[in-house]
Amino acid sequence: MTLDETPRGPGGRREGRRVGAPRSTTRDLERYAGLFARRTQGMKSSAMRDLMAVTAQPEVISLAGGLPDTSTFPAEDFAALMAHVAADSAAAALQYGPTEGLDDLKACIVQVMAAEGMAIEPDEVLVTTGGQQVIDLVCKTLLDPGDVVIAEAPTYPGAVPVFGSYQADVVQIEMDGDGMRVDLMEAALDRLDAEGRVPKFIYTVPSFQNPAGVTLSLERRRRLVQVARERELLVLEDNPYGLLRYEGEPRPTLYALDGGEYVIYLGTFSKILSPGLRLGWTAAPRPVLEKLNLGKGATDLCSAPLSQHFVSAYFAERDWRRYVTSLTELYRRRRDTMLDALAEHFPAEAEWTRPEGGLFIWATLPDYIDTTDLLARALRDHVAFVPGRAAYLDGRGGSSMRLNFSGVGEEDIREGVRRIGKVVAEQVALYGTLTGAEPAKVPARRAPAPEEAPNVLPLRRRAQ
Repeated sequence: MTLDETPRGPGGRREGRRVGAPRSTTRDLERYAGLFARRTQGMKSSAMRDLMAVTAQPEVISLAGGLPDTSTFPAEDFAALMAHVAADSAAAALQYGPTEGLDDLKACIVQVMAAEGMAIEPDEVLVTTGGQQVIDLVCKTLLDPGDVVIAEAPTYPGAVPVFGSYQADVVQIEMDGDGMRVDLMEAALDRLDAEGRVPKFIYTVPSFQNPAGVTLSLERRRRLVQVARERELLVLEDNPYGLLRYEGEPRPTLYALDGGEYVIYLGTFSKILSPGLRLGWTAAPRPVLEKLNLGKGATDLCSAPLSQHFVSAYFAERDWRRYVTSLTELYRRRRDTMLDALAEHFPAEAEWTRPEGGLFIWATLPDYIDTTDLLARALRDHVAFVPGRAAYLDGRGGSSMRLNFSGVGEEDIREGVRRIGKVVAEQVALYGTLTGAEPAKVPARRAPAPEEAPNVLPLRRRAQ
């Protein structure tokens, strides 16, 4: 019996299964398995998406998602701007738009990029459905199965399932307080060259990296761009957080240093305005941009014109820079609250980064604690984080975790870290009981001031 030969009852409805009843029997799985493309074997769910259903429960304090605080956007502004769109652009906002995006929105993107020192023309931009679509389109456009991608270690957990979906061979490069070790990247490129393999692109989040929170130094930025030119390699620069700087001096983007010759730039309105708009963009070398545009047209025809009209109205009638400034002030306080809470509640053996901006802190616990198992225990205390293994493709990161400080208030940050610290303390005590080791006591300590602390504490851990 084939899929289409299931007996049908009156009206043509298939019999033998109650509507809404479970379908995933062993036979069903075997039946459909033969239909799946081979690339689906490499598909993985995003760790953040897996946690969404759990963290949506009101009693759970979520330090897991990369969530901006959308409650900061005034409801009256939202209503007024939507009324403006309805009055002036309703028909266009509800219609299909050009695949590459509306001209008015591109003019807004030019402003945002200029705020980070990048001069670009509107026709050099492709509007996308969020920044995530850029990663997917770049992989769709450039990768054949088995092609090499260079990425940081750890890397953005949302990129991990995309790389898997396109069957990439991802080589991850260690990081330290100045970001990705470009010298180690060059050594990896030499090894690959000796094997006759050339990476299709280098993926990096150079500013306030997700998940580690560190920032690539100016010296390394210049060297990375130079290496890309010398070896004729593309670089995908993922820059969602560049304008969310809390201290220190801004550094030029890779795109600004490169001039758009080898760097594909990824930007998004998700972190500076709203992720619900689902609007991002990319700027790339012209031949690459044209291929990305073709890939996008085959995927979704166009990004939502309604969202594009809303953002255009916002930029025309409101001060977007002032709003971003208010976000940076809010998130700075929340970062400091989390750093203080970590100093109070985490064990002496723990290490964590001190980001100059962005949304994340990367914490590393003693080697004998597995944060994937720890999450299951923490969820019973109604608190969540992203386990470190979600940011690697080779099983590393077992004792690390990503903590988000932007999505909840200061009181919840303190309580969430306290709950995680309590669960960690239980694991430390259990380890001491089993091994006879005397666990280190947590000293009274405070989060170090910027001038006292490195940008990051050691990230390297042995493979689990």
